[in-house]
Formats: sequence, C-alpha cells, structure tokens
Amino acid sequence: MTNTVRLKAIRAAAERIQGIVHRTPLIDVSEKAQCPLMLKCENLQVAGAFKIRGAYNAIVQLTHECPGRGVITYSSGNHAQAVAYAARQLQIPAVVVMPETAPRIKVNGARSYGAEVLFEGVTSIARRERAEAEAQARGLMIIPPFDHPEIIAGQGTVGVEILEDCDQVSTVYVPIGGGGLIAGVGAAVKQMQPGVRVVGVEPEGGAAMCASITTGKPVTLERVQSVADGLLPVRPGDLTFAHVTEFVDDVITVKDEEIIQAVKWLMITAKLVVEPSGAATAAAVLFASGGARLAHQGMTVAVLSGGNITHELLVSLFAETDRSSCE
Repeated sequence: MTNTVRLKAIRAAAERIQGIVHRTPLIDVSEKAQCPLMLKCENLQVAGAFKIRGAYNAIVQLTHECPGRGVITYSSGNHAQAVAYAARQLQIPAVVVMPETAPRIKVNGARSYGAEVLFEGVTSIARRERAEAEAQARGLMIIPPFDHPEIIAGQGTVGVEILEDCDQVSTVYVPIGGGGLIAGVGAAVKQMQPGVRVVGVEPEGGAAMCASITTGKPVTLERVQSVADGLLPVRPGDLTFAHVTEFVDDVITVKDEEIIQAVKWLMITAKLVVEPSGAATAAAVLFASGGARLAHQGMTVAVLSGGNITHELLVSLFAETDRSSCE
C-alpha cells in the first residue's frame, strides 16, 4: 500500500519554504457571501499560485543531493512557473514542458523566471513523456507537478496555515487537478483536526478524480475540456489518489458556467483576481446547482489556488456572463 505523507513532513516543509513563499491571507467574506465563508488567497502567492510551496520544497532537497544539476517539469502552467522561480532562487537551470494550448500569461511567467520552455501536445501524458525523454537525454532531474511526496508535503502547508489562522473551520474546499493540493491539504487538516471536512472540487469536463473514486483506482479520461485549464490532467496520480482515499470526505463537480460566475463574483464583490481553476471552490460554495452553499454548517474555507489570468480572458468571461444573463 502507498504510504501517505505525515504531518511531520508537512511541518518540515513549512520550515524549508519559510522566507521563500508568502503566508497568504485568509479573508472573511461572510457578509458579502451571505454565508460563513473565508478565502485562502493563494492567488496572491509567489508566481501567482500555490505551486511554489511544493516545487521549492522538492527542489531544495534534490539540489542538496545533486548540487548544480538542472531540473525539468511538465505542467499546464502554474507548476511550470513555480519550478522556474524556485530554480532561479537556487541558481540552477530549469526546463519546462507546457501544452501547445498553455495560456500566454503562464508561458511568459515561466520564461520571465529564466526557464527554457518546450511545447508538447495538449494532454498531461504527452507532456510527461516529453519531459522524461528530455531528462534522460540531458541529465536533468524531473520535478513532477503533483504525484511526489515532497510536492504533496509542500502543498500541505496551505492546510496548516488555514487551521492556524482560524480555529472555527468546519469545511475546507480545495480544487483538484492532479490532486497534489488536496492531497497535501487533506493530509494536514485530517491529522491536525480530524473533525474538519475536506471537499475536493473538479470541473465537470475534467473530473478524473471523481471517475477514479467511482472505479476504485486511478483512471485515465479520454477527453477533458473546461475553462479551468489548470484542473485538466487526464489522470490523477497514484499517490494523490491514495491521499484522497484516506483524507478527503467528498469530491464534487462544478459546471463551467458556475466557475465563470465565481470568477466574476470574486473580482467585483471580493475585489480579488482569480483564474478559473482557482475559482472552482468559490463556484462550489456560492453557485453550484447541487446546493453546496446550503449543505454545510460552521465556517467554510475555499482555497483560491491561483490568479494567473490574462485581461483578455477576464473580458471574455465577463462577456459570457453578460450574454447568459440576457438569455
């Protein structure tokens, strides 16, 4: 059986990343939301997303073992930027493999931190295979985007901060792509306060974790499509799936229309710029047709996982909601 990450490892990660990452704010928007709700603002994190936590935690340990050796990763965007940023801090070269459809803001972000950017296909599997080939040919160390214990431990520091900053948490909503964030947050929360519920959120068009839970093992989706580009791995990791099985109470899905509503609400009402992937949790709490907003009691925390969104996409999403309201 796969070993899951323990709280000791998450606390050790918190010490390693201190001074590199931001301790992001936990903002109370209960009055605006008309329900008990706080937002964990990883959209305000270094490189614009939570990914720097796991990336730095993993890379700093590997570079101690193999000084000067470069790193490579495969990512739809946010992990690519995090690896690039961490590598620059540690003064080592970084290569990132991104999909041909990667948002320009995420490509430019990775390049601005000094990474070499390669493009490969449109699926997470295609990116991983290219990264593995490049790593072997060029002697680079692979930094996986989610399915690695040190990545999960780093992401788990989000959960530690939530419980340290609020002692009345009832439920934590976490977006799911490959599962690294919810694996870490779930592990931290359940080992610190087992009574707190942990709920994962996926887009309907990329619900690989839901399908895997139903099947009882990680499965690969034939097709994924959603406005939430950061939540579209076609398969969860074996290790992240094991964490979800052990630590997560429920996994739900949201529609793209609900995600778009959440992006707009967060900007207009909460004054926060959040990308669609990061807004999935707010969509679940505030707009999901299943009534997630009314299904919980006590203080709910929604993790806003990232804020890397172009102004062009923001404009198009606002236009989309305006059209919908007129129909």
